[in-house]
Amino acid sequence: MTEYWPCLLAAVCAIAVLRCAARQRHGMRSLLAGAVCGLGALALLGLLEPVTGIALPLNRFTAFCAGVLGLPGVTALLILRLLL
Repeated sequence: MTEYWPCLLAAVCAIAVLRCAARQRHGMRSLLAGAVCGLGALALLGLLEPVTGIALPLNRFTAFCAGVLGLPGVTALLILRLLL
């Protein structure tokens, strides 16, 4: 049962993001803009790692957070990295 929790949490996040995007006038455009901003921020962190010393590994979890949640997702990943 414990192996299904990450998939369930990812599905809930994706449904919440899709519902919020559907309520906006240009839902698909805002959804894609958020994903591009999040993935761009993740790429920028990867490029600036030698200068800043802050690294986020590129795996399924970070890509999902950056792609679905956008810039707030990347910010949450950075805060979690600092706290844990």
